[in-house]
Amino acid sequence: MGFRCGIVGLPNVGKSTLFNALTETQAAQAANYPFCTIEPNVGQVGVPDPRLDELAKIAGSQKIIPTQLAFVDIAGLVRGASKGEGLGNQFLGNIREVDAVVHVLRCFEDDDIQHVDNKVDPIADAETVETELMLSDLESLEKRVPAAQKKAAQGDKESKLIASVLGQALDLLREGKPARLTQPKDDEEARVFRQAQLLTAKPVLYVCNVEEDAAANGNAHSARVFDKAAAEGAEAVTVSAAIEADLVGMEPDERLVFLEEMGLHETGLARVIRAGYDLLHLITFFTVGPKEARAWTVHSGAKAPEAAGEIHSDMQRGFIRAETIAYDDYVSLGGETGAKDAGKLRQEGKEYVVHDGDVMHFKFNV
Repeated sequence: MGFRCGIVGLPNVGKSTLFNALTETQAAQAANYPFCTIEPNVGQVGVPDPRLDELAKIAGSQKIIPTQLAFVDIAGLVRGASKGEGLGNQFLGNIREVDAVVHVLRCFEDDDIQHVDNKVDPIADAETVETELMLSDLESLEKRVPAAQKKAAQGDKESKLIASVLGQALDLLREGKPARLTQPKDDEEARVFRQAQLLTAKPVLYVCNVEEDAAANGNAHSARVFDKAAAEGAEAVTVSAAIEADLVGMEPDERLVFLEEMGLHETGLARVIRAGYDLLHLITFFTVGPKEARAWTVHSGAKAPEAAGEIHSDMQRGFIRAETIAYDDYVSLGGETGAKDAGKLRQEGKEYVVHDGDVMHFKFNV
């Protein structure tokens, strides 16, 4: 499955530099002027997972295939985007198509790089972007809610549900709060809320772009962003886009040495992915064999047939059972045969909830 994260922010905060580094490409032109990224660039990134390497080693797999994560580099936003200023309409449309918003905030001082407001204030920057998203949602709901209320008054059940759920979101927006604070009571309300595709319903990951010396521990600017994220129930990570750019093209051993010299234990990509997984409540399961070891992504709480469907729709439609081994058991017992001999290979049915790290083999009949 994977997921799409839209990288957003004001111009000149390091979005394109970060995108280039994360995807190890130069697909986005990094330049010191607004709107250098006009068409959204999309980069597919293999999600690093040391468990996959270990499974492949035990099984003698010929190929290793990680699950994929898509980053979408979206044009910089300015005030008035909700009214079409700058590249506003295009920006807002691109946001609507992603699963989560990766909001890059400038948390570094540099007189050589112009800031659109001539000051470094990541909280104000975040509020500028969020305000434009809220204004767009507000304009949309102020048309949709009265229309739904009118139909609801005529006895239409679906319209009554829509009016109730989106009415809650509209009240929040009028209070200056994002729609993601809406709390659907059941699956039907959740469906209506999801189908509304509100911009401020997207989960948010704040990425604090700091100077190289602050990459390990952050700085005063990033500390304020982390406080904001905690208050909102969002996620935040600290990254130095400059360091990530330096890592591109390095051999694995060189990277390790460089990261240690900078006081870091992992790349910014790894931190962004882990935070993204937490934000979207995603887990990984594996399929392992002599030909390939492969990682797959599902939402936490997914049942076995849904996991099978990530591999092929026929597997979900004709699901019979899932042969399942916990990752720790697979490793400690030396693979499938050892796990089976020890009674750790389980036969799970349609109601089995997939656990992070499960090694699975699906039986199906179509």
